[in-house]
Amino acid sequence: MDYNYLIKMLTDKGLKVTPQRVAVLEVLHEIRNHPSAEQVRQQLHLRHPNIAIGTIYNILETFCEYGIIKKIKTDSDYVRYDVEMERHHHIYCESCNSIENYFDPELDELISSYFKYKKIPNFQIKDFNLQIVGNYTNEQNVKTNQNE
Repeated sequence: MDYNYLIKMLTDKGLKVTPQRVAVLEVLHEIRNHPSAEQVRQQLHLRHPNIAIGTIYNILETFCEYGIIKKIKTDSDYVRYDVEMERHHHIYCESCNSIENYFDPELDELISSYFKYKKIPNFQIKDFNLQIVGNYTNEQNVKTNQNE
């Protein structure tokens, strides 16, 4: 990932650019496939062993607050992080614990149209995303996704 692009992401959100923030952002973009905080820590410590785990968690929370990344919870309340900020949904495999992005503009339009006419009382919808839960039926898919 281009260093200047990472800095621009931080400055565009009004965040102070620190070496730790840039390093965490770089690792998130390297891993990409919905890493946990522990996966971020492991990858980060290969190059920056002195960054404390508390600092990593604080940076991840700050990035979520500022809309740089999103927090995703699995059915078992396991927290993962997503760097893809374009509208999408998630496919969650219970058997291999993988999460994949699912882009479907037709589904987005269907959900959006539904809530235009079917209001939720005393509630203003800001955003929506769908988590599709199931299991891969093809054993090859499970093995491929476990390796990501």
